[in-house]
Amino acid sequence: MTDNKMSKEKLDEILEEIEISEEAPNEDKSEKKKSKKNNELDSLKKELNETKKALEESEKTLEESNNKYLTMLAEYDNFRRRSAKEKESTYTDAYADVLAQILPVIDNLERAAAYGDGNAENVAKGLEMTLRSFTEIMEKLGVKEIESLGKTFDPEVHNAVFHTDDESYGEQEIVEVLQKGYMIGEKVLRYAMVKVAN
Repeated sequence: MTDNKMSKEKLDEILEEIEISEEAPNEDKSEKKKSKKNNELDSLKKELNETKKALEESEKTLEESNNKYLTMLAEYDNFRRRSAKEKESTYTDAYADVLAQILPVIDNLERAAAYGDGNAENVAKGLEMTLRSFTEIMEKLGVKEIESLGKTFDPEVHNAVFHTDDESYGEQEIVEVLQKGYMIGEKVLRYAMVKVAN
């Protein structure tokens, strides 16, 4: 922008010199030369004025473009902040929803603990009900157990920790599940720990 102002100032100086040279009388020249010089001066003045106008228009266009750029930059920054805040809020909300789903399991465990009458059958029944309740909650959340027992070993969802040679089972057949595996959608939450035959 400073270069443009300097150019404008130079143009003004040239215009002044032209006007001064027009005013200075020159008796040695003939009328024809004066007329030719006046035409040249008029042409230069016209060209100078057009250049000044073009420069002013360029400066105006540059300022408008700069303002548009700054506005777009500010809008993007606001969008980025808003997106980050929404993402954080979404995570917090989802986390709270999952925990709220699990709270009934805690309630059931507390009820089972309150029945400390020593009757193992009642405690086992309470634990069974609590486990069923928890399994239902996990299904609602989209978590499902990885079926393993009797299936063919799949390294994508199973983790083989033991191997046995037993001809009564098929090739790579899972004969025992040591720890259940779980998935949510296509994502493995925990691989199933299994014992594989042959």
